[in-house]
Amino acid sequence: MDPSIIRTLLFLLLSTSALGTRKPNQFNSANARSKASPHKDEPIGTRWAVLVAGSRYYDNYRHQADVCHAYQILKKGGLKDENIIVFMYDDIAYAEENPQPGVIINKPNGPNVYQGVPKDYTGDAVNVENFYAVILGNKAAVKGGSGKVVNSGPNDHIFIFYTDHGAPGVLEMPAGKELYAKDFNNVLKKKHSAGTYKSMVIYIEACEAGSIFDGLLPNNINIYATTASNPTEPSYAYYCDGDVCLGDLYSISWMEDSDIHNLRIETLQKQYSVVKKRTSSKSHVMQYGDLETKKEVLYTYVGTNPDNDNKTDTSLDSRLLSTRVISQRDTNLNYMMRKYQNAAEGSQMKLEAHNQLQNELSHRKRVDQSFENIGKQLFGSANGPTVMNMIRPTGKPLVDDWECLKAFVNTYQDRCGPLKTYGLKYTRAMANMCNAGVKVEHMAMASAKACAK
Repeated sequence: MDPSIIRTLLFLLLSTSALGTRKPNQFNSANARSKASPHKDEPIGTRWAVLVAGSRYYDNYRHQADVCHAYQILKKGGLKDENIIVFMYDDIAYAEENPQPGVIINKPNGPNVYQGVPKDYTGDAVNVENFYAVILGNKAAVKGGSGKVVNSGPNDHIFIFYTDHGAPGVLEMPAGKELYAKDFNNVLKKKHSAGTYKSMVIYIEACEAGSIFDGLLPNNINIYATTASNPTEPSYAYYCDGDVCLGDLYSISWMEDSDIHNLRIETLQKQYSVVKKRTSSKSHVMQYGDLETKKEVLYTYVGTNPDNDNKTDTSLDSRLLSTRVISQRDTNLNYMMRKYQNAAEGSQMKLEAHNQLQNELSHRKRVDQSFENIGKQLFGSANGPTVMNMIRPTGKPLVDDWECLKAFVNTYQDRCGPLKTYGLKYTRAMANMCNAGVKVEHMAMASAKACAK
């Protein structure tokens, strides 16, 4: 391999982020009790939870680790398995690359979070259609899996945690189509119209996660959402000192906070502040929807570990480790580079790792060049970059016509091949084409010409 490529990748991927020990952030526990007072007693109704790891393959280890860790928090918090619905491809625990078969950890030397996790929807059953059906409680629409759905009532509380790769307006799934923000919010509105929950909290870990709700999630349907990133930036993988990253920064921040605190007195607002502070050097944690809900205690949604019930101080954990932090969009490069470096010289594994890395780099270059070319064809050399990279004001959704965006994504992939995780970042460019009035047939011609070779 060209030494200059290796040096470049090492510079990009092997730097250490100084997210080391922080000073404790003292919190007024009396104030927490005041805000939490409506929820001191057991909430009326049932707690439900939907946990989604929207990826597959060993280089995405962290997503399934995040979901397994979340399950352990909910289980210790008192939720029953019948009310926890887990989506995970389940190809990590016993993967050939896993040095500890049957074990998944979410931090270095951490406990096995895989133990006991329900396998409700695995393999190709982890798809957007099943996810929507589960939220809506539509058991008849589910295909494959356990058939478990959120069969909630008007007094129930729902918690959704989704960890995955994302892009402007999109969340990935390991099987089938991507999740589009407009469709997801329509499902949430439909759930509200059915009157089958009292309130809902959604946490999303993904690049450009804020674009899933910005300008789309109403503030009057009793749903509060926080995201790992704003609509224009990546989110970050964490604990990346080995071959794979063991967690994601936003995800491990809310979960490690939940692990050690009394959630009967800690509010959603307090946890949002803790997570926002911990991730602040990398991404901007956002909140959307009904912001009054953030005054409620976490116990209402995720329960609490009885071992933490006597804790009245909710200081930020000061036992943070200094670790490598990598943009989610570049974690596969890190994984491929590590495989190449660790393989024996002259071995078949070395050759395969080299080819995988070169293919990924070539794919990225090809996608970048194709969209640069498309922009020039549609808007001219001078205006192309400006239009393609335009960012709409806060509070305005990514695109006006979501069906146009879907059509453009399909059109590009039909003529140029799969976008994959890296290429999906160009959904913003395609949304801008739609907003500028570009027709599908013009996009088709521009794509065909840009990818002719």
